[in-house]
Amino acid sequence: MSDREGYRRRSARVVLVDEADRVLLLKFRVDPDDPEGGHGWCTPGGGVEGDESLAEAAARELREETGLSVDAEALGPKVAETSGYADLGWAEGVFQDDFFHYRVTAHQVDVGGQEAHERKHHAGYRWWTLNELAAGSDTIYPLGLVELAAELVAGRIPAEPVRLPWHH
Repeated sequence: MSDREGYRRRSARVVLVDEADRVLLLKFRVDPDDPEGGHGWCTPGGGVEGDESLAEAAARELREETGLSVDAEALGPKVAETSGYADLGWAEGVFQDDFFHYRVTAHQVDVGGQEAHERKHHAGYRWWTLNELAAGSDTIYPLGLVELAAELVAGRIPAEPVRLPWHH
């Protein structure tokens, strides 16, 4: 069975944590044609292409969106997933996001590898502490990231992927 079978889009994402226990999130414009249209924050990642495995897609997206090159195997097992129906304008149907975890000592983010459609939505990036994530009022995806990140920062990797609530 294909990683994408039954889904309109399957995405692979990475919860990237640095040595200061901060989580990297990318800021995106909800409507790139409307500067006042709002924004949100999400983990690096995106759609699975061709015959890529989920880990291969996560590693490719991490490189494109942050400049960090890692082997797919280094991401380890999937730590979380979320799925549900969405109508995003450019696509409608059941989507699934699969999350991996990776820890770095430090990383200077380089967004130069983003594809054209990603650059259109990209509005910045930020390393967030767990307290900032918990106290913030910005929209952050996935829902449940604070609790998941706290477990990962504490070194508790789930034996089975955590099921996160759908965000649309």
